[in-house]
Amino acid sequence: MVFTTNLSGYQEVFTDPSYLGQIVVMTAPMIGNYGITPGDTESADGRPQVSGVVVRELARHHSNWRAEEGLDAWLADRGVPILEEVDTRRLARHIRSRGAMKGIVAPGEGPDDDARAALDASPGMVGLDLASRATRETETVVPAEGDGVARYRIAAYDFGMKQNIVRMFTGLGCEVTVLPARTPADRVRELDPDGLFLSNGPGDPAAVTYAIDTIRDLAGSGLPTFGICLGHQLLALAFGAETEKLPYGHRGGNHPVRDEASGRVLITSQNHGFAVRATTKGVSGAKSLEVTHLNLNDHTVEGVRHRELPVFGVQYHPEASPGPHDARNHFRQFLQTLDRQ
Repeated sequence: MVFTTNLSGYQEVFTDPSYLGQIVVMTAPMIGNYGITPGDTESADGRPQVSGVVVRELARHHSNWRAEEGLDAWLADRGVPILEEVDTRRLARHIRSRGAMKGIVAPGEGPDDDARAALDASPGMVGLDLASRATRETETVVPAEGDGVARYRIAAYDFGMKQNIVRMFTGLGCEVTVLPARTPADRVRELDPDGLFLSNGPGDPAAVTYAIDTIRDLAGSGLPTFGICLGHQLLALAFGAETEKLPYGHRGGNHPVRDEASGRVLITSQNHGFAVRATTKGVSGAKSLEVTHLNLNDHTVEGVRHRELPVFGVQYHPEASPGPHDARNHFRQFLQTLDRQ
């Protein structure tokens, strides 16, 4: 059970594969007032990824010319329980104090033996590989927008990729080949892409061992590589870093991050429960990586870059769906790296 501080964008939150297997507490007081619009989903199949939703007030009537149905019916039709009339801000403070924890949504006045048994049987997040569940099963090619002529060809590993990431790349003239999480390095070499992208996704990055080995092989060979969220963590692990579970994670659209090179502060969208471990001298266990961005709330690592190779990653979401657009330039930064190769 986790909480997010987003004031809007609940549809994007509920369909974000990074929330797979989690119950999400919304701290905004009213949820559902603008309904559901199919074009705003973030999962490849358009379905919700969350296991449950907790809100203070669920809007019974929506007002939005783009919406096709209400949130309550959309969740019900897809088997996702929603619990309302909860003091969600108090619950968020509890999670903030005690840390993200296992939870269950069940009928009744209180927990019974069946509910307690189900809760005890549910796995914790540490050591859990959810990327293999969140990924797509088959390789997919998405052409560049416009006339379809690709400026670059990107091989993108899907560990639970948000659809807006694909939209960002194709909108910048890239053809994107989206790959299942367990795709071997040899297949990427067959594709001969201009660059490699590592997506966001759920679960413990240290448990995704198959991807760590593949990334070490490809990025270590000098292939320009860009990672977001889980992809950033896997990239760091591939070069010897360590990751750690945060007490309650970062989730919301207003997290301040400092660019260490310029001193500029970015307001970012975030959704993660793990982070790359840092030391006073940089990234723990990875001398080849330097810290490029820091979180101003708790000073956790928000970005890394290889000291010699064209490789970098950020913990936050520059595609920002939902969220601010301060960090969108990272996509152009990656494409500029390809220009220099």
